[in-house]
Amino acid sequence: MVLASNWGVGQVLWTFIYFTFIFIWIWLAISVFIDIFRSHDLNGWVKALWILFIIVLPFLGIFIYLIARGGKMRVHAMEDAKAQDAAAQEYIRQAAGTTASPADELHRLADLKERGVIDDAEFERLKAKVIN
Repeated sequence: MVLASNWGVGQVLWTFIYFTFIFIWIWLAISVFIDIFRSHDLNGWVKALWILFIIVLPFLGIFIYLIARGGKMRVHAMEDAKAQDAAAQEYIRQAAGTTASPADELHRLADLKERGVIDDAEFERLKAKVIN
């Protein structure tokens, strides 16, 4: 009861703001560490220096990293997203059993043409699609 009577609305608001900024800083720190470890353009010593700088001077280290390499963080995130998407697409093709090579696909199209399922124009259109 005593604690509830000593805390006003303003103190609760400032506590929420304080914890919000702590969570934002933790999120930034984790994002920076992830980017340091996935950066292929940095060698091991440079990564170690960045990590040491961030551990010794956390706020300054993270802000300097964001200023110096913030644009590359976006590029690294996009590259990882594309790689994950390509891996997921390959897995889906593999699971569905549609991992035919272009030669196999052309053979299948030729067989469909011979059986009369598709005509010459459709065969040429599908052949161009397979080749491209």
